[in-house]
Amino acid sequence: MDSHLFVDDATVGQPGHRLHCRCALHARRRLGAALIAAAALPATALAQTIPECKKSSFTKMVSAQQVEQAATQQYRQMLQQASSQKALGPKDHPQVVRLRAIAQRIIPYTSECNPDAKNWQWEVNLLGSQELNAFCMPGGKIAFYYGILSKLQLDDDEVAAIMGHEISHALLEHARERMGKTTATQLGIGIGAALLGLGSGGRALGDLGGQLLTLSFSREDESEADALGLILGAKAGYNPRAGVTLWQKMLTASKGAPPQFLSTHPSGQTRIKDIQAHLPQVEPIYAAAEKPPQRFAPPAPKAASAASAG
Repeated sequence: MDSHLFVDDATVGQPGHRLHCRCALHARRRLGAALIAAAALPATALAQTIPECKKSSFTKMVSAQQVEQAATQQYRQMLQQASSQKALGPKDHPQVVRLRAIAQRIIPYTSECNPDAKNWQWEVNLLGSQELNAFCMPGGKIAFYYGILSKLQLDDDEVAAIMGHEISHALLEHARERMGKTTATQLGIGIGAALLGLGSGGRALGDLGGQLLTLSFSREDESEADALGLILGAKAGYNPRAGVTLWQKMLTASKGAPPQFLSTHPSGQTRIKDIQAHLPQVEPIYAAAEKPPQRFAPPAPKAASAASAG
């Protein structure tokens, strides 16, 4: 548990209360103090090589360790369910090999943005679903749905655009920020106590896991992930212009409706314009980057079978 969540209760004057007392009264006071501190601190940029790497002060409201533990638990459950349905891509599946090769080019640059990322247990898996979906959970748990690769016929640069975007959400700890804001609005309610370690560990992880499944990012979160994702992909040697073609394919496939793997804000057309505006900054990074030694093909257009049908 992060030490900043605790305040010195020795001056409270309540009989029998010790430093770091975990009673409900002090839970509310500690959370209130953290709220005040978070409100007083502006969002700060990390002292790293990528200026787009900044995190909200609201991330301090929730333990990174607990969020990552909950994400790992939820990820394991998803993989087990997929495996039981024969819908988990085996390690020798061509698209699993492809996804992991692209991830291995991007991951080395993640610690430039978030130093904790070098200690994450990164995983990349393919789920045999026809949904247009992909995600990266806190702690580096990545999954792509087969449908987004087969239906959109994504090339490697477009896959890298999606992967860079999703990894950026994890690096910027947007899920932790969203949960922190939720906790801030639930002062004194059970989930706030659970997040502070006052309830049972199982319940806390369950609450966090539930939030991860239903989480939607804000317009600002999505724009931040777009900008950082372009940089990560370019550093890894993937053409940032693929962000434009990716969104053109998305809009065509979804007939203008918002794709499931990203939020409804900003709109697809706005996103394309924003990506184009970032290209002058990102293209020199791409030009200087070492390019991938191998290129992979998307699934055959008519081979929209389950991921396990290697």
